[in-house]
Amino acid sequence: MPHLVHIALIVRDYDEALTFYIGKLGFTLVEDTYQPEQDKRWVTIRPPGAPENATTILLARAATPEQEAAIGNQAAGRVFLFLATDDFERDFAAFTAAGVRFVRAPTDQPYGKVAVFEDLYGNRWDLIEHRQA
Repeated sequence: MPHLVHIALIVRDYDEALTFYIGKLGFTLVEDTYQPEQDKRWVTIRPPGAPENATTILLARAATPEQEAAIGNQAAGRVFLFLATDDFERDFAAFTAAGVRFVRAPTDQPYGKVAVFEDLYGNRWDLIEHRQA
């Protein structure tokens, strides 16, 4: 059965991206392998607590001017990725304490509690705790 394995996120630098995603958001490093034939790294991460078979984010270092222009704007200013949590207050407080910039304050919606933050490049993310059915 087909399923998503990786989602590519264009970054300026692998290590600065890892510092943000691991250091501020608590993501887990899945793989960081140098590929000498292409002079790049295969770097994948996933949210903390995600199962081992969960879709990962592939941190893809920009290699062309067109790719560099897309850093931080992969969804043209819209929310690009949605990070689900089982404890909104805990993660909102932890992210805020780590210096993550929220651009929309928490709100209660019919589907759950949500706030919008930006990653280190300006890509927008939802932090969301879905309402229990």
